[in-house]
Amino acid sequence: MSGGWKARAGVLACALWWGSLTTIGFIVVPLLFANLPTPADAGRMAARLFTAQTWVSIGCGIVVMLSARATEEVASMDWKHGVLMYLFAGVLLAVLAEFAVAPHIIARQDLRFWHSVGSVMYFLQWLCAGTVLWKVTSAPGVCQVPEAN
Repeated sequence: MSGGWKARAGVLACALWWGSLTTIGFIVVPLLFANLPTPADAGRMAARLFTAQTWVSIGCGIVVMLSARATEEVASMDWKHGVLMYLFAGVLLAVLAEFAVAPHIIARQDLRFWHSVGSVMYFLQWLCAGTVLWKVTSAPGVCQVPEAN
């Protein structure tokens, strides 16, 4: 990736995606269950946060995809090392969790099973986002400090 604004936007979107997944899933939601008066209250708030996270994931995925194209219309990210696969998998997991799994959890249908499925999908999405961030920031020319003249 070059050092232009498109490349920087892609890296920032990767960082936002992984960072927001980390913050919501591993810090905020556990704190809700530890501090709100009832598990039902915590569950309702967690559901809202996970819905917001889905839209953040979709938005970040779009920004990363758009930033992958340089002004010369040549792919600027090193897609051959699986970045695209992890990006699509992560966004797909977010969409499936929101629109296929969450309705079962909200309806309390076989809650233990659907919550487990949703948790595994969230963790896999977190791994995908982390892998995308890792691969994008380890590409040549990314996150390098320019030499002083």
